[in-house]
Amino acid sequence: MRRGIAASALVASFALAATACGGGSSDSGKSSGPVTITWWDTSNATNEAPTYKALVQQFEAQNKNIKVKYVNVPFDQAQNKFDTAAGSKGAPDILRSEVGWTPAFAKKGYFLPLDGTEALSEQSSFEPNLIKQAQYEGKTYGVPLVTDTLAFVYNKALFKKAGITEAPKTWDELKSDAAKVKDKTGADGYWGSTQSYYAQPFLYGEGTDTVDAAAKKITVDSPAAKKAYGTWLSLFSGKGLHKADSTADAYAHISDAFVNGKVAAILQGPWEITNFYKGSAFKDKSNLGIAAVPAGSTGKAGAPTGGHNLAVYAGSDKAHQDAALQFVKFMTSAKSQETIALKNSTLPTRTDAYTAQVKADPGIAGYQGVLSASQPRPALPEYSSLWTPLDQELPKIADGKESLDQGLSNAQLAIAKLVPDFSK
Repeated sequence: MRRGIAASALVASFALAATACGGGSSDSGKSSGPVTITWWDTSNATNEAPTYKALVQQFEAQNKNIKVKYVNVPFDQAQNKFDTAAGSKGAPDILRSEVGWTPAFAKKGYFLPLDGTEALSEQSSFEPNLIKQAQYEGKTYGVPLVTDTLAFVYNKALFKKAGITEAPKTWDELKSDAAKVKDKTGADGYWGSTQSYYAQPFLYGEGTDTVDAAAKKITVDSPAAKKAYGTWLSLFSGKGLHKADSTADAYAHISDAFVNGKVAAILQGPWEITNFYKGSAFKDKSNLGIAAVPAGSTGKAGAPTGGHNLAVYAGSDKAHQDAALQFVKFMTSAKSQETIALKNSTLPTRTDAYTAQVKADPGIAGYQGVLSASQPRPALPEYSSLWTPLDQELPKIADGKESLDQGLSNAQLAIAKLVPDFSK
């Protein structure tokens, strides 16, 4: 899950117009020259894209018969752009697809099944849950490139100054710790987000979710969910607790406060590791503490599993698909994933990429340690879109503009329109 990726929409649209190709490319395989494939990369244009561009050059040097047109597409625009392009047969040959998009595009027939192809020839090296998250109706439509989850990240120095020796195991412990940090250091103990993705761990901690996909039932306003969101709401007020504003800049405000030592702890994903290290509080990387998110009343901690798969466009011709499969295998190899991890501080998806050098990064090692608490998303094409109604309602609840019951009732009605065959 990536947020706050800034890019010029004008430049992006120009680049897409200039390079969108896929099956519509003039390089149809009939030419005697190299096959040119297009890759839409949705990584951070500043912190991550340079690494991917360098790997593209390595691939081209090793595969003289294949050229790769690299296009960096802002993450928050990519899903809609690909949906439009694929529907008109003008999609790129390869998409860096957020895991939540994979089943949705597979359902529409936009992605090529990869089972038995060169791209998945080393499937056993990947984390099984991540392969499962790339599947839809028994077929695999993506190869995991990077993974992520939310963790409880904290400033070890501030915790130590407050006399706290370990990360909180429960939300109640977090409230107590936040007050200690405020009393002893003057900094806030915890800042919370009103974004629905960051509220997901509270649901898992109560053994529930927005929907029960297996039972085809909407559960966002169930008693367990109300308890979860009640706990989430309680962490916005009290000594050392703070709710970031509900504006478009809230994400940046939370991040800036944490990396500069104004707040001791937040919930965050590994996509921010490189930014953590740029802050004054983490010039010494070892000051970054990473632990599993606190548990709910069930005694279990859970956080959403995110990340990105490389997927191949089903509308490309065979020559382009074959070249794309070669490229996907190269980019998701152990060597490439090691390079990506070392350069970008992101988490590999295969066990053999966690080399000693990779695990020497305390951020990566810390997040690897909490992956076991991550919970894969159900293979429901609409699942990622279910957070949108909550992104409308949760800020209103947090700001006191509507009650918890009313907000969740509104969210249930909106979700029912997205999954009309689910019961309430």
